[in-house]
Amino acid sequence: MRGEPSCPKCGGRVRAPGLFADSWQCDVHGSVHPLQPVIPPSVEALGVVVHRSHVPVWMPWPLPVGWLFTGVAYAGDDRSGGRATAVACSGPGPLGGIGELLLIAEELGVGLGARYAGIDGLDPGSGMAIDKPPQAKVLAAGRPTPLWHVTGTPHDRAVFAGEACGLWLWAIVWPEQSGLLMYDELVLTDLRDAGAEVELVPCGALTPRLLK
Repeated sequence: MRGEPSCPKCGGRVRAPGLFADSWQCDVHGSVHPLQPVIPPSVEALGVVVHRSHVPVWMPWPLPVGWLFTGVAYAGDDRSGGRATAVACSGPGPLGGIGELLLIAEELGVGLGARYAGIDGLDPGSGMAIDKPPQAKVLAAGRPTPLWHVTGTPHDRAVFAGEACGLWLWAIVWPEQSGLLMYDELVLTDLRDAGAEVELVPCGALTPRLLK
């Protein structure tokens, strides 16, 4: 299940630092922060990412009724620490059925959010109309945080993006109609600040969304 590190931008194989490069290398994207293998969700797995990350580890907290933590991933290595994090949760969708939410925090240029959003490039680009009012708002680490709906994404998901703590914040929701969840002003906690409360997170089965 451990697998190998991969490119956060395309999922391709990466080469570890060596004689000819002091950073991880992707044949397509050059120097990258490697996406570490995804492991089954557990409090212990979450704790590993929380302690290694240099960026927020966002989770709705408390989780909506019936929702579970279904996976976590991070991009970075032992030397650089986590430069992007992705936390997955799932539960009853606002219109019935099962909804899935992926929250990503990342430094500029990592490319993990765009990959899971299903768009080209490293950021939302022209798909995020910041000259118009934001379509959603969350409370991230106690601060009102506007999010814009990102267009040009696959039709099976709703994608929102904005800035929190000086970094990209992506919220990707499946199926697309479960994007209504983002209009309820979710309260997001950076689990690096949650302390012992992390041990109370209810865990479900690993979502395949993180493996794509």
